[in-house]
Amino acid sequence: MHGIRGERGGQRLLDRRRSGVLLHPTSLLQGAGGQQRGALGSAARSFIDWLAQAGFSIWQVLPLGPPGHGGSPYWARSDFAGQSVLIDRSELPDAGAQRADYEAFRAASRDWLDDYVLFEVLAERFQTAWWEWPEEYRLRDAATLAQALDDYRGELEYRRVEQWYFDWQWRQLRSYASARGVYLFGDLPIYVAPDSVATWSQREQFQLDADGRPAALAGVPPDYFSADGQLWGNPLYDWDQAQHDQFAFWRMRLARALQRFDLVRIDHFRGLAAYWSVPAGAATAREGRWCTAPGRALFRALAAEFPELPLVAEDLGVITADVDELRSAFGLPGMRVLQFGFDGSPGNPHLPHNYGRDVVAYTGTHDNDTSPGWYRQLGVEERARVNFYLRADPGSVLEALQRAALGSVAQLVIVPAQDVLGLDSEARLNTPGTVEGNWSWRLHPGALSPQLAIDYAALNRVYGRARTAEGG
Repeated sequence: MHGIRGERGGQRLLDRRRSGVLLHPTSLLQGAGGQQRGALGSAARSFIDWLAQAGFSIWQVLPLGPPGHGGSPYWARSDFAGQSVLIDRSELPDAGAQRADYEAFRAASRDWLDDYVLFEVLAERFQTAWWEWPEEYRLRDAATLAQALDDYRGELEYRRVEQWYFDWQWRQLRSYASARGVYLFGDLPIYVAPDSVATWSQREQFQLDADGRPAALAGVPPDYFSADGQLWGNPLYDWDQAQHDQFAFWRMRLARALQRFDLVRIDHFRGLAAYWSVPAGAATAREGRWCTAPGRALFRALAAEFPELPLVAEDLGVITADVDELRSAFGLPGMRVLQFGFDGSPGNPHLPHNYGRDVVAYTGTHDNDTSPGWYRQLGVEERARVNFYLRADPGSVLEALQRAALGSVAQLVIVPAQDVLGLDSEARLNTPGTVEGNWSWRLHPGALSPQLAIDYAALNRVYGRARTAEGG
């Protein structure tokens, strides 16, 4: 477990058994339009209070960046910026009294902030993807950009201040969580969106054509779940350039993530050992091929800058020996998902009796149906296997799933908020391979009741996962 160490109070984060809840902050939003209540104020503090009362010490979230079309947090326009809709407008800092804090934020954010706000202002002006902007903007002509900084200085400053608001509220929230023994667990997407500030301002880091469009696309090959594979559409990295500059872009990304979180999940970890490359214009992912990624060199560079590497590897799907070797070489825990465990094989790695300590176990993830919805849609044979393994029936299976995970040797167990509440498929957050109808589930105020906190506190105590008397 040497790869996962939290620095709060010198304590190693996963040196003892813990549990947490997966809830993206957008699920805390309530209302609509101008009446929508930001999530990073009282709503988030109330959730942290409930976690502490229930014996949980981890809050896991999805990527926080501003999403593109469809609202997916994995299609973010920036890894560094925050999603402004999450700002609680009733709790803004006083710009006059906090001027020094704002200036410190600007200084600390100089590597990304000005590029980001200019990108958003220009995107609003041209209403197209950046590779369709006029050439002088697309190619970042220095004189043109300098003129834009002057022409749009009011709009640019508004967006800078907005990012400061997000940063300020997130820092307050992290401090609040820390005082209650709750750690924040974030998520770093492996890829960026094609129409993002990264591809515009650092295009040398990506496999792009002369106009800036992706020359090759990310995805996964055909498998049991998808006959044509999945064509995600994200641009792929130019790993030669990355090695040439000692992975500067990745070091910046991780540094930003560790400013916000105590622990970070790397999405689609297997793509850092080898990735599926699909030529631009291909009809399906079938036309792709495997390419080797310099994962060991990347993690050596990251470990040199961040010796503790507080990371979790999302190693779900078809995982080959090179992926396991990369994860093990740097001491990174992998993931196990109970819903994937019941194919009839006693050696299935997602069954609790096959867990090791160095895994993070889930009943389901943001990409799965809720556990009640999953169970309801099982075939007869698979449902029988679930019932037999868990000694459960339809009325007890949800609790049995959670007890199986919490009682396992996995050092960390995460339960999605929808499973905590026992919700059916209407509460599903995302269905992979679809665009519409995702990322919209909201947590109803008051749903996480005091009685539910008492019940989970008892479960966390009996399985040795409850927060300690010292708060951690």
